Amino acid sequence: MVLLMKTVKIFCKLSPAKSLLRLASLFILTLVLNTKVMAQDKKQMVRLAKIKVDPLTLENYNAALKEQMTTAIRVEPGVLTYYAVADKKDPTSITILEIYADTTAYNLHTGTPHFKKYKETVKDMVKSLELVDVTIVGSAKKPGM
Repeated sequence: MVLLMKTVKIFCKLSPAKSLLRLASLFILTLVLNTKVMAQDKKQMVRLAKIKVDPLTLENYNAALKEQMTTAIRVEPGVLTYYAVADKKDPTSITILEIYADTTAYNLHTGTPHFKKYKETVKDMVKSLELVDVTIVGSAKKPGM
């Protein structure tokens, strides 16, 4: 946990472009390297969501996002990972790494009541949204992390 906190502090000092690269690297580091996981990775759907939030609604947006993420992780077996970070210099710039078991899990996720509630709640808070599908090219993780 200490290593993660140090990494996040370093990450937050970088420019937005470098931050995105570091963010992706940080998330990839959380995956376990073994043949079973690597085989699963080939089916997984991995996406970055780059979101710009209206500054006047940031607190409410963050609350809605956290509620959606924790509910999805708790009730959806196909939702594997969420990480959401805000740029330290511009907290209204949020990047989320989402990992789903596969595209079917993602499609099921977008039809859930909690996801629909989130989208309805934040529709006037989000100024822009860019979804970027990415491929995991490697991962590493400290034991016990």
